[in-house]
Amino acid sequence: MINNLKAAKRLTETKGQLNSLRLKGFIPAVLYGGKSPNLKLSIEEKFIKDVLKSENFLSTVIDLDIDGEKQKVIPRDVTYHVTTEKPTHIDFMRIVKGSKIILEIPVKFKNNNDCPGLKKGGVLNIVRRKIELNCQAESIPEDIEVDLAGLDIGTSIRISSVKLPENTELTITDRDFVVSTIAAPTIVKEPEKPAEDTPAEGAEGDAAASGETGTEPGATAKDSDATKKDEKGKDSSADKKPATDKKSPEKK
Repeated sequence: MINNLKAAKRLTETKGQLNSLRLKGFIPAVLYGGKSPNLKLSIEEKFIKDVLKSENFLSTVIDLDIDGEKQKVIPRDVTYHVTTEKPTHIDFMRIVKGSKIILEIPVKFKNNNDCPGLKKGGVLNIVRRKIELNCQAESIPEDIEVDLAGLDIGTSIRISSVKLPENTELTITDRDFVVSTIAAPTIVKEPEKPAEDTPAEGAEGDAAASGETGTEPGATAKDSDATKKDEKGKDSSADKKPATDKKSPEKK
């Protein structure tokens, strides 16, 4: 995670000037908080675009170098373009010593290899990936550790069993909410593949033997050819008209 970041004061006033700044590879930003006046800033996108994707970016204390003057700040909000999803604006807040700030701190799980439930094939079901804490501005924790050692399948890890970082307090105090559970493994049985409607072995031979091919059972190919020729000969002879006997005229 980045701890140092350079920024420059900007004098942009119009929307067109802001768009021009973004086209040059800069992200407009603002710094507020404390007794000092708000400052309009610009930050080079190439120095911050990767860390913006980090889940704990909005809970990280940064030394912001503004034209050579360093101030401890914390990111409070990032605005993104609707279609390109590129960052278009960042809000920073000054950290005032002795003050408190409410932040969402990411949850980190440890000792996975010492968890009997996971060794048996159980699944870690994360209910809350971040927990809101009231922290001292000068000592903001990076994460909240949840120890999985010795936990078996069916265990529900509630916030009362989690050791919170020093100098922090929960903002939710009216219930003992669940952070994660170790669930039993789920085995999904694949449906059986339906049998294809294919003719049984030898069906074609049976069909031929039963006369579907035009031959009698037990007849060979040669017998079939001979039968066809014989039938053809009969047909051709039947078509011919029988000859009539002509009687010679009687002599008177």
